[in-house]
Amino acid sequence: MTTDTPPATEVLVVADCWEAEPDAEAVVMRAIDAAASMVDADTGDAELAVMLTDDSGIRTLNNNWRGIDKPTNVLSFPALQPAAGSPDDAPRMLGDIAIAFETTRKEADDEHKPFDHHLSHLAVHGFLHLIGYDHEKDDDAETMESLEQQILAQLGIPDPYAERERMD
Repeated sequence: MTTDTPPATEVLVVADCWEAEPDAEAVVMRAIDAAASMVDADTGDAELAVMLTDDSGIRTLNNNWRGIDKPTNVLSFPALQPAAGSPDDAPRMLGDIAIAFETTRKEADDEHKPFDHHLSHLAVHGFLHLIGYDHEKDDDAETMESLEQQILAQLGIPDPYAERERMD
């Protein structure tokens, strides 16, 4: 069921390097709101947190949770859903997203994309993981990428995969 109410989203800036992008919090909020409005998932009564960190912080998370000792652009941590019979008044958590500044900046620069476009893409990508999308299998990847393209188009952001498709 698609909902018009976005999840309650908190953006936590935990690394000083994000000061170089003062609109980052608003960009992330706008991307999450757009994604929530276009997916077939009830996210209106849910909460999520987005942590804007640096490469060092995300490298630690990546190593601790995935056993990969290197930085990455975005990580998603879906929340465990409450067991049946849990109190109804507890907030429903979607999970957490972490985005690394330096990797995001480097990728945006390398791909000649505006930083806010790439940040929006990573926020949408992370959000889709929280609600159950993945890209482990080709069919799933195509579904997820198509949805990302539609959401980003709604935000006026060009297809982030167009360059890759031209190179194939």
